[in-house]
Amino acid sequence: MGYNDEYKKWLLSPSLSAEEKAELESIIHDPKEMEDRFFAPLSFGTAGLRGIMGVGLHRMNVHVIRHATQGFASLIRALGPEAMERGIVICFDCRRNSSLFAREAASVMAGNGVRVRIFDALRPTPELSFAIREYGAMAGINITASHNTKEYNGYKVYWEDGAQLPPEHAASVASEMAKIDIFTGIKLKDFDEALSEGLVEVIGEEIDQKFLENVMAHAIDTDCVKKAADGLRIVYTPFHGSGYRMVPEVLRRLGIKHLFPVPEQMELDGDFPTVESPNPEYTEGFHLAVELAHRENASLIIGTDPDADRIGVMVQKDGDFISISGNQLGVLLMDYMINAKRAAGTLPENAAILKSIVTTKMSDKIADMNGIYIEDTFTGFKFMAEKIKDFEATGEKQVIFSYEESYGYMIGDFVRDKDAVTASMLVAEMAASYHLKGMTLYDALQSLYEKYGYYCERTLNLVMPGFDGLKNMRRLMSSLRAQPPREIGGAEVLRITDYSDGTVLDVKSGAVLEARLRGSNVLYFELSDGTDFIVRPSGTEPKIKVYIMAKGQSVKDCEEKILRYEEYAKTLEG
Repeated sequence: MGYNDEYKKWLLSPSLSAEEKAELESIIHDPKEMEDRFFAPLSFGTAGLRGIMGVGLHRMNVHVIRHATQGFASLIRALGPEAMERGIVICFDCRRNSSLFAREAASVMAGNGVRVRIFDALRPTPELSFAIREYGAMAGINITASHNTKEYNGYKVYWEDGAQLPPEHAASVASEMAKIDIFTGIKLKDFDEALSEGLVEVIGEEIDQKFLENVMAHAIDTDCVKKAADGLRIVYTPFHGSGYRMVPEVLRRLGIKHLFPVPEQMELDGDFPTVESPNPEYTEGFHLAVELAHRENASLIIGTDPDADRIGVMVQKDGDFISISGNQLGVLLMDYMINAKRAAGTLPENAAILKSIVTTKMSDKIADMNGIYIEDTFTGFKFMAEKIKDFEATGEKQVIFSYEESYGYMIGDFVRDKDAVTASMLVAEMAASYHLKGMTLYDALQSLYEKYGYYCERTLNLVMPGFDGLKNMRRLMSSLRAQPPREIGGAEVLRITDYSDGTVLDVKSGAVLEARLRGSNVLYFELSDGTDFIVRPSGTEPKIKVYIMAKGQSVKDCEEKILRYEEYAKTLEG
């Protein structure tokens, strides 16, 4: 069915409200907008769905939510009565329509006889991951678009291990969705009726306390916090989102005395009125936090995104504040955890670290010099969770820390996804430890460069929205495979790893070897000057991500390399 026919189907459907029909009628003379909304469904994958809110097949709305949930319910039903009784946990964030979409998902699950536990209000993503495992649920749903701008919402899906959905189950849900009519194929049960019958249960405080207990169990050295508490001053912002309650609570339990939440950004608001983007990767969003930090003489700023799975940090340098990148915070935490646990006698003999293939190689150096096992996975914490499960089955390794460059950190294994709540606690503890040495986290980072070598990374986003953008993304990846560059930014390409088929091409000899991983749309170019240049389409947003990872003799040397490769990356936009 073409986009015109799909548009007409929606416009004529009795399932649409008067407001929804009016929205579609407003684009009747705009074929480009019509195509963008109806050229294809939002793609359902291991991360679920994510898209701009609005009426249409390629938008986030109640009909798309119901459709996806019907497909998900079919997967759970196929596993039998026990799986249906174990049921699903549903969570949501502060975005527009999030609570509505959560109730709609609950109504569809209940309509299919699947037991539902739904949070009484918004909660962080890591608490959902924890709750799935704590309740022994079969699956989970979180209505969130994480760090995306206010126009977006999303539908994150989880399995019984608390990790995002495995590829085979995601494929099964997508297959079911293809068989189900988006309007007539949905089984719905009234939410209040399901609640009164006990098929839907509202959860809250009891699981909050269990989650908090597990978070606090991962503190390593509370004594250093007590000693530093009088002098350590921290500003916190949740960017209007779900970290607003949990993060201040864990910092207070840790022993932080001087915590200054940003008042304007403690207000829950899915329009994110104080920032253009609620993404802690972007320094611009921290302007209110920086102002507050100056007023309160704080040395550290912590920010979490709307679903509190990502954390961003700003640190004091020469009287001002600078951002610490996701890679930099990762190596700081990794080095701190290894040494603090070793000093406390809590470092397992079989300790392991996990990171993604696009995360700094400084991690490998730290692991090597400290005698710690480290392993790469594909981007996405579901792959790290799978590796943890493998290690649990064999007892071979105990994972103490997992991270990726995109500001996501997983402490231990009680949560199986990014966890900004526990990470915030450990960042504060780490800051306290360095504070006692008269050092800021910026000073600490410089000391790590002196000890382990100089590394610098940059991630570029080549944004390609809409139907044309999707075609451009595919065209770019096909072109790079068909005619791979022999040099990038003046440096010779030595090896090319194509993670889609798991091949490694030695450019000079022409020999083709086998990579350890395969099955992801990633091209990895290793260059003659030690730089890695990686190209990967985002799995959740309409953009190509380019990762540049340099190693040099100094920070300046690394930064010069980064600038040179940035110029080449910009040519890929076409």
